Amino acid sequence: MLNITSRIDKLPTTPMLKKILFWTGIGWMFDAMDQGMVAGVMAAIGKDWELTTGQLGLLGSSGMLGMALGAALSGMAADRWGRRKVIMWTLIIYGIASGLSGFATSYPMLLALRFLTGFGLGGELPAASTLVSEYSPTKDRGRNVIILESFWAWGWIAAALVAYLMIPVYGWRTAFWVGALPALFAAYFRKVVPESPRYLELTGRIKEADELVGIMEKQAGISYESGITANENSNQQGNGRITFADLWSKKYIRSTVVLWVIWFGINFGYYGFVLWTPSLLVDKGFDLVRSFEFTLIMCLAQLPGYFSAAYLVEKVGRKMVLAVYFAGTALAAWLFGHAGSSLEVIIYGSLLYFFSLGAWGCVYAYTPEVYPTVARASGTGWASAFGRLGAFLAPFVVPVVYKSFGTQAGFGYVFLMLTAVFATVALVVAVFGKETMGKSLEEISIHM
Repeated sequence: MLNITSRIDKLPTTPMLKKILFWTGIGWMFDAMDQGMVAGVMAAIGKDWELTTGQLGLLGSSGMLGMALGAALSGMAADRWGRRKVIMWTLIIYGIASGLSGFATSYPMLLALRFLTGFGLGGELPAASTLVSEYSPTKDRGRNVIILESFWAWGWIAAALVAYLMIPVYGWRTAFWVGALPALFAAYFRKVVPESPRYLELTGRIKEADELVGIMEKQAGISYESGITANENSNQQGNGRITFADLWSKKYIRSTVVLWVIWFGINFGYYGFVLWTPSLLVDKGFDLVRSFEFTLIMCLAQLPGYFSAAYLVEKVGRKMVLAVYFAGTALAAWLFGHAGSSLEVIIYGSLLYFFSLGAWGCVYAYTPEVYPTVARASGTGWASAFGRLGAFLAPFVVPVVYKSFGTQAGFGYVFLMLTAVFATVALVVAVFGKETMGKSLEEISIHM
């Protein structure tokens, strides 16, 4: 008889897996909408409330600090109480806080609500990627997680449309009210998305896990002898709770260090340009509506970035895709920093979004693969949390570099700094990264 994990790895992509991927992706899309709309809101609210550059930086960073705390706590919570439950509650927290942000009457009130919004958003992402990774068979795992991440592009496109069509007409509060939708979606999510069978197996709920896998096997036309057997690797892992110190033990330290460098670098670099692009383009001489238009066009380049990475990650491997796409992001950032015309802004900006979001997708695919089930959500959560510190710092560092060199030269130096960050991450992955393509989650965890 085969155990639960072996049965999952032998499955094709079933209708049940597609449903889970789709509805988890919708939650992911809502998260992206919030992050995308913040970029537009920062440009609009800065004029409305006459905020300084430093105040705008703090507004962007408050959400990132919330994301860091949410990611760290939700990862451990997901390993204790389940992936599905954490996803549902973080969606509710995020949705309610986002909706209330639209009613903010003061700058401190908005800061606090953006922190809570970030807490929910940061908590949802590690649990969601872990859930999809654990439901996916080995041959499709990386591709499925990148497809999940591709919903981020749709969220950014929707956010860019809101910023372009609604904020100039109805004001920035409208963007936050749209962000309240995840709180309503969470109730439906609870009905359609089941818990991870691998997690259920680990926690001794073998019958529930067997029933879920049985549904997918029936959909695929696969049958085995009746009976249930536990996963031997699950027994080796034990049902004890993982601690933060365990992630730095000899077994995991190399993977943890590489992941933390990747997450910090991509967060610092990505949020260094996406949160400030509309504002920097306005300072460069483009009006607010025009800058939103450029951002919308560049967001469309995310989709081929994701889909190309999803294809390549199961053909050439995670390590190669990560290294190449980070290197491509570094080159695109340098080119964007030297863009001198509207056409160059669009072309180089589109390349920047193409490579950076392709890299993001592969990061989410790679991260859950380097830890066993007992530590998967915690390891993913802590890596994400450390990464959010990079996202927290970027909105502060970017305006300091920008102002230090003046409006015109500062634009180039900001993107020179981001080029160096992305290039460093590419080098770390190329030298110290491990390949996980074609290996089961349990096989990877044994050899890490």
